[in-house]
Amino acid sequence: MLDILQYTFFQHALAGALLASLLCAMIGTYVVTRRLVIAGGGVAHASLGGVGIGAYFGFPPLLGAAAFALLSGLSIHALARRDVREDSAIAMLWTFGMSVGIMAAYLTPGFMTELPLYLFGDILSVTTADLWLTGLLLAVTGIFFVLFLPVIVAVSYDRDFAATQGLPVAAVELVMTALTALTIVACLRLVGIVLVISLLSVPQMTAALFVRTFRDMIGLSAVIAFAECCGGLLLSYYFNVPSGAAIILLSVSLYFLLRTIKRLRSR
Repeated sequence: MLDILQYTFFQHALAGALLASLLCAMIGTYVVTRRLVIAGGGVAHASLGGVGIGAYFGFPPLLGAAAFALLSGLSIHALARRDVREDSAIAMLWTFGMSVGIMAAYLTPGFMTELPLYLFGDILSVTTADLWLTGLLLAVTGIFFVLFLPVIVAVSYDRDFAATQGLPVAAVELVMTALTALTIVACLRLVGIVLVISLLSVPQMTAALFVRTFRDMIGLSAVIAFAECCGGLLLSYYFNVPSGAAIILLSVSLYFLLRTIKRLRSR
């Protein structure tokens, strides 16, 4: 089994899995605690519009995805603060981004063959440039969490109470919205648009079975996510199945297995 570690593409895949696991542990814990999982799913699917536009106009699709994800995340945040229901805003931007992406993909000669890579991901295709960009985002996110963790925790659990304490709630929410959008794009190579929200929620749900604090959830979910990515990688390599789907299937299966075991032991 260790012979596959000699291949550069597999080394890149492991490095990408580690970086993404650490990144998603921080952002995902915030997303799950704030109950923003559906909003994250909306941003992920809306980013397809940027992928399609990037392919149509000839610039990197992931750059377009980043722009669309940021605009969608900030738009959902802004609309929810006004007179639009958050779920309605999510549905509107979700379907708009998907429609733009599909239309642009159809109008771009030859791109439809590449579309599954963005929809379902392929961690084995991670490049050195992807690793550097993900590492940079991880560094920025890590610094922000170190400097503002108490505020992030307060906003995650009760934003209204945090506001009454004079904490910079609006600024933290704005930065976290941007970081969440960029994290979703950074993980597209791993699991794709369709499945990326699972990487930001299921490991945290699994960790929550055993820990209660925000900080502990970050640590344990990072370990769980990396283990699941490695397991999914092996399944993908040896059984020739899509890596993104393998990672998420393993992740969800582990959650239900551990949840069942915990319930049986508590009886």
